[in-house]
Amino acid sequence: MNQLTVKQISRIGIFTALTIILSQMSIPMPYGVPMTLQTFIIPLVALILGKKEGTFVASIYILLGLVGLPVFAGFSGGASIFFGPTGGFIFSFPIMAYLSGIAKEKESSTSALFWLSLGTALNLLIGMFYFSFVTSSTLVVAFTACVLPFIPTAIIKVALVYLVGKKLSPLVYRSASV
Repeated sequence: MNQLTVKQISRIGIFTALTIILSQMSIPMPYGVPMTLQTFIIPLVALILGKKEGTFVASIYILLGLVGLPVFAGFSGGASIFFGPTGGFIFSFPIMAYLSGIAKEKESSTSALFWLSLGTALNLLIGMFYFSFVTSSTLVVAFTACVLPFIPTAIIKVALVYLVGKKLSPLVYRSASV
């Protein structure tokens, strides 16, 4: 089994802290599902670090929130968040990170954008179905609350993640070797 190096552990720690900080930036929306930078930073971290380290960051972030640290949007944390209307989005972050990390391996921008978009789409869909289950709402209401208002920003986030991630990734690894 591959053990993590000190450099990998350091990157994971730094990017987990960055994820926590950027996750606090949120805009309240109707139905209780805020617009946050979580769905920007999770795929960005994975695109920069790759699927293994990116998934570690997303998983550690979730575990910190699960034990009660206020790492989620609005300085929230605790197991109750997972059983609320936004729990599905949070549960899907490791999946989103893994798929976004695959984009790092792709040479073609079309292929990379496909994996980033797939991770985002699954995040929205899992969040929507979980919201519907937890709130006992119809899928139409869940779609209206969890997908429809986020489509424009999701497209913008995917494009920005790709552009920023491709520029930052070489810088992170270059500075790590100094």
